[in-house]
Amino acid sequence: MENYEVNKVVLIGCGNVGMSYAFSLVNGTSHVHELVLIDVNKQKAEGEALDLMHAASCSKHKINIKFGDYAECDNADIVCIAAGISPKNSKSRMDFIGSSIEIFKSIIGEINKTKFSGIYLIATNPLDIMTYITMKLSGFPKERVIGTGTTLDTARLRCLIGEEVKVNYKNIHAYVIGEHGDSEMIPWSNATIGLNPINKYLSKTKMKSILNDVRTSAYKIIEKKGNTAYGIGMCLKNITEAIFENSNSIFTVSVFNEKYGVSIGQPAIICRNGVREIEGLSLTPEEKAEFNSSVKAIKSVIKNINL
Repeated sequence: MENYEVNKVVLIGCGNVGMSYAFSLVNGTSHVHELVLIDVNKQKAEGEALDLMHAASCSKHKINIKFGDYAECDNADIVCIAAGISPKNSKSRMDFIGSSIEIFKSIIGEINKTKFSGIYLIATNPLDIMTYITMKLSGFPKERVIGTGTTLDTARLRCLIGEEVKVNYKNIHAYVIGEHGDSEMIPWSNATIGLNPINKYLSKTKMKSILNDVRTSAYKIIEKKGNTAYGIGMCLKNITEAIFENSNSIFTVSVFNEKYGVSIGQPAIICRNGVREIEGLSLTPEEKAEFNSSVKAIKSVIKNINL
């Protein structure tokens, strides 16, 4: 029998986000060979694993799925944390901070007892804060602690622009950076459609409107259905693929930036070892001020956290 590397993902948190990610892995990638589900509700984790096993039998790709405990992290390549508080009826991602920190202290405390030496992938809000906290609690190097950052916000941006100008989103080169939250910003000076600058297609008024729509997208979805899950599940799957493919793809993930002293969404090159490098930001003075405001928003929370 031919030997091959087994890529293993441990998912902690079997809520809507976690299971959207898990289903995306089962249905959409051949790079994950083993998926382990962990949840404080062990019965739910077992049920989800059984359900996914049946789905996997209909997939084109073979994947071994089971539920387990933290010992499974020993030989995991990626540990994805999607455990947290439901966003229903919350006004801001920052509303979850206190409860999320206590959950992470418990989770990472358990993982620290194992031999895990892979990559942390964080999906819990407030995203940038929880990415930073994971790095601090785990003691892992910054390149191996990755938050989803503004990858979903960037996807929403491209979707909105594509709908507005009637161009396939794959040909839209624009990013959302900064906090995954209310202070996130769009460096429009770097945005293009094909080779043309974005201002050939969009007025400043329309750009402002699109930014507002990106910032409020999650709140609108939560108001109508109680949670957001599918979009972030796909983003997690795409980042996972980039890691296992060693693809050197660029995502606006949240990673610790020593210059600013925070984990924050910024374009970064993703490879098998995590973040290969953070892309430099070429911003106008006005955009620099917006990004700095986003940094300050995150710092204002971090300074009050006692780990």
